[in-house]
Amino acid sequence: MLKIENLTVEVAGKILLRDINLEVGKGHTNVLFGPNGAGKSALMRTIMGFSGYKVVSGRILFKGEDITELSVDERARKGIGIMMQRPPDMAGVRLRELVRAASGEKMDPEVLARALDMGRFLDRDVNVGFSGGEIKRSELLQLAAQGPDFYLLDEPESGVDLVSIEQVGTMIRGMLCAGIECAGERYEKGKSALIITHTGQVLDYVQADKGYILCNGMVMCSGNPLELLSEIKKRGYEECVRCKLKR
Repeated sequence: MLKIENLTVEVAGKILLRDINLEVGKGHTNVLFGPNGAGKSALMRTIMGFSGYKVVSGRILFKGEDITELSVDERARKGIGIMMQRPPDMAGVRLRELVRAASGEKMDPEVLARALDMGRFLDRDVNVGFSGGEIKRSELLQLAAQGPDFYLLDEPESGVDLVSIEQVGTMIRGMLCAGIECAGERYEKGKSALIITHTGQVLDYVQADKGYILCNGMVMCSGNPLELLSEIKKRGYEECVRCKLKR
């Protein structure tokens, strides 16, 4: 679904990402671990095509097509959706209007909002005065309306209380489960995702296929996500850097 080859990215004249190689298979969910400032969000924004993130070398393939030079809206139309860690407030834009637009006028915002307990927010300005958990649920509501094939989720558990993380985690699981029995429920469609997680809490709700560790703008290693998380908790990210240097 997604393949990143030897990607080096520059922002404001500074190299933030260097020689990134990463892929996500169809119907798979991969997670990206890393300390603050490692370049995780920069990678997400580069994949989505945000301005200011200059690809110096390498390429991004989506469904086998090179999308490195495509605009944000072109990538969205091809089936990529993003949940940002802290999206902007949108004063003057009601959530109902944004959800309706994201669905191409095809879905009823009331029906979509019910699953995330967001009905009472539909006539409020997007994110204005929302709590951390409400912002995450608002983002997921917009993604549900868009219905992308590939999800970029930037720290869905960040700034979320324990009640909201369960709602958010359960909704993400429902979006991603691939037409199989998943946690006692059956879902019709399978999606792919790349999820940034700092704490690993999202793995309590989502079964990930592969994990990557990003430090200092480089992929240090990859493997079983739960095993990687266990090692991070025991040894910290510094050990990943030392291990890379020994190779």
